[in-house]
Amino acid sequence: MMHTNYTVKESPPSAEDFTSLRKLIGWSNPCLSVVQKSIDASLFWATIYLDNNLVGCGRVIGDGAMYFYIQDVIIHPEHQNKGLGSKIMNTLIAHLESCCAPGATIGLLAAHGKESFYLKFGFEPRDGESLGLGMCRFI
Repeated sequence: MMHTNYTVKESPPSAEDFTSLRKLIGWSNPCLSVVQKSIDASLFWATIYLDNNLVGCGRVIGDGAMYFYIQDVIIHPEHQNKGLGSKIMNTLIAHLESCCAPGATIGLLAAHGKESFYLKFGFEPRDGESLGLGMCRFI
């Protein structure tokens, strides 16, 4: 159950708050100017604050027409298992359902071990049978 003092916003976090949250879960960060450019290029954000401190976020990136990707769904370790990840996902999905044209694709890359979380939101694993397996390259 969500704590009553959590505030959900449909706006991006500061670059500093975003990089701090990423660091807490073990993700590395590029320089702040690159992070800010990425934040600004996002299509939509859902953020959760407790007493003005960022404790969760998620965003939508993509071309704004046919392809959308859910990215950076992150919950502060001390606030996990309280329904915040689901609140972020429900906010992102509601936005996408309100703006996507029929036939649009919504994708995501789940962090290792988090795949089952996304199943309840209608995402299906790419098992290599009906669709190819997903791939990525890091620079």
